[in-house]
Amino acid sequence: MTIYGYTMSNNDIMKKLRVALKLNDTDIVGILELVDFRITKTELGAIFRNEDHPNFKPCGDQILRNFLNGLIIYKRGPREKTEKPKTE
Repeated sequence: MTIYGYTMSNNDIMKKLRVALKLNDTDIVGILELVDFRITKTELGAIFRNEDHPNFKPCGDQILRNFLNGLIIYKRGPREKTEKPKTE
């Protein structure tokens, strides 16, 4: 994603969301569990490290996608089940 000429990585997006929403590692692990995605705090910590750190891990699209989907559930609650209309 490019904003004002600055390209943001998935890691940057995760960092900004963590700060903006005041989430800690436990919160993020819990949000990911809402969509049945398991990650350890150690793996999560590697995502938030600087790129030049030896234990840095790039945040993949799957992690970011699951985090955003979990965040929707965390903020709004689970989707209500709607019944399909019966056809006669």
